[in-house]
Amino acid sequence: MKLQFIEAGEIVTTHGVRGEVKVLPWLDSAEDLCDFDRCRIGGKEYTIEKCRVQKSCDLVKLSGIDTMEAAQALRGKIIELYREDIDPEVIFAAELIGMEVYADGVCIGKISEVLDYPGNSVYVVQGEHEYMIPAVKQFVLSTDVDADRMEVTLIEGMRTDEN
Repeated sequence: MKLQFIEAGEIVTTHGVRGEVKVLPWLDSAEDLCDFDRCRIGGKEYTIEKCRVQKSCDLVKLSGIDTMEAAQALRGKIIELYREDIDPEVIFAAELIGMEVYADGVCIGKISEVLDYPGNSVYVVQGEHEYMIPAVKQFVLSTDVDADRMEVTLIEGMRTDEN
């Protein structure tokens, strides 16, 4: 199911005296957050006035946050991006949780977890049996977030309770 907002990172501390915040990004790279003009924090919309990367974090200047004290009040909060501002072709792991998975036209269960590994992600599917399906084109035939449906090809060894 497509989400209205995507969690993009956590504000971990302030930076300087002019209200900048340091964000630990949860996106594929720290640079990705700098592509956006607005965000949401605690249910309130903010304009991103400036964003730059510092090591593996982002330094972000938000509209209306002009002092260190104002920035400190945001510490520990989650930055969310508006889904409508993100390329519709991009699918997030959070949008896959609960999605029904079909193999040969038969529902084998729902995605309960997405595991991230260096080579690729793995979808954990819970149903009558548990399956671990690598997120690669060879096994994932189609993904329709709007219909909440994924088509896969299974091979021996994907079912976790097989001998």
